[in-house]
Amino acid sequence: MQLLLNIDVPDLAAAQAFYTAAFGLRPARRLGPQVLELIGASVPIYLLGKSAGSIGADGSVRDYTRHWSPLHVDVVVDDLDAALVQALAAGAAQEGPIREANWGRIVQLADPFGHGWCLLQFLGRGYDEIAD
Repeated sequence: MQLLLNIDVPDLAAAQAFYTAAFGLRPARRLGPQVLELIGASVPIYLLGKSAGSIGADGSVRDYTRHWSPLHVDVVVDDLDAALVQALAAGAAQEGPIREANWGRIVQLADPFGHGWCLLQFLGRGYDEIAD
């Protein structure tokens, strides 16, 4: 199985600028005027230009204000503090303090398009510290 990540955004150029600056991703291919493939993560990320107010899944109206979703993306980093500075400089908003556990450190972010992200730094054996 191959996994792809698709992210709806209202402004493709602004999204490209954010994701390349915040997470070090690189533009790869354009798949028409409203789709940009980004590489540099463990899966390709496709930015899909979809205007606010357009109709999404199940007839929902797209709204790019901060919203809750049961799905978010964790970006695993070697240095959480440096990655947080980089993401904030690119336009991310920090949502709460950095939290620490025996498996590592995590901080919640929102991108400029309302999507939730986490920066995650594993420590020690990572999730193996808490696995049964």
